[in-house]
Amino acid sequence: MKKAMKTVSRGIRIILIVFLLALFIYNRIMLKKEEPLRQSLGQVVEVDGRNMSVYTEGEGEHTLVFMAASAVAAPILEYKPLYGLLSDDYRIVVIEKFGYGFSDVTNGERSFETMLRQDREALSKAGIEGPFILCPHSMSGIEAILWAQTYPDEVEAIVGLDMSVPGAYGKEDFSWKRHLLAYILAIGREIGMVRLFFTDSAFSDTITQHEKDVYRAVASSNYCNKNVRDEGKRIPEAIDVINSGPKPDLPMLMFISDGSETGGESWINAQKEYASELTDARTVDLDCGHMIHKYRQEQINKDMRKFIESLNGYRFRSIAPKIAGTP
Repeated sequence: MKKAMKTVSRGIRIILIVFLLALFIYNRIMLKKEEPLRQSLGQVVEVDGRNMSVYTEGEGEHTLVFMAASAVAAPILEYKPLYGLLSDDYRIVVIEKFGYGFSDVTNGERSFETMLRQDREALSKAGIEGPFILCPHSMSGIEAILWAQTYPDEVEAIVGLDMSVPGAYGKEDFSWKRHLLAYILAIGREIGMVRLFFTDSAFSDTITQHEKDVYRAVASSNYCNKNVRDEGKRIPEAIDVINSGPKPDLPMLMFISDGSETGGESWINAQKEYASELTDARTVDLDCGHMIHKYRQEQINKDMRKFIESLNGYRFRSIAPKIAGTP
């Protein structure tokens, strides 16, 4: 009986090794074949000697800058289900940081101060001027808050798409287990296992089949790369910088998921507590998981439009004292 079990176990291991080897070879072939699909959908600008991708769509008085969550492989396509509903009336911008989408993977450090500097430089070189309505998803909430603190004149408002805030993170988020998981995912990308996750059913129905193929090609090439892994380790130092300064004094609209795909009640409570400490922040609870831009894009579109229109009155109130005091 033991001998039979050993034989079965050995056979399973052999099958697994053959499968992984075949998948690795297939992945290498597909990466070469998919090179034409990995040509940027947006404008490519040079920052720190490397290429960054910046996508624009639509026109309008307000400029909405979408900022991706950690490890989102193709931000331009990821957030299309939402910004596609808004581009008729607003200027849409999607920044793809180094290591994301069609931007290069770099060897430089990934502190949030560095990412903010690079993002601002990319926008400038792309000819995109502020002020901006920042639309951060998840981890990019940290960068958006830092942006509003450091360059308040550049930020008109923040629309949080289940955005992270300083209180959303605990020690367990930076444990060796999390770092190990990130490396395992990177190894999975090299082997080709990412292709098994990014099937057509994993994408929003609002993007075309060609766009799904592009997304899969990009993800198979860049998912959980060293830039993504490094920036995740830099969150604590960014939180220290944020906590040492004043909270942003600007309008904020924060859409909050049901916490089922993040930290549960602690994730929800952290956002609501942060909002309660601001001068002008509103929260909207959504009965869906973390990828709210795909699950509830119609509701978000409607609420965002009302919020953005209210900013016109906010602008008037902010300049009224100056006008009244003018000789």
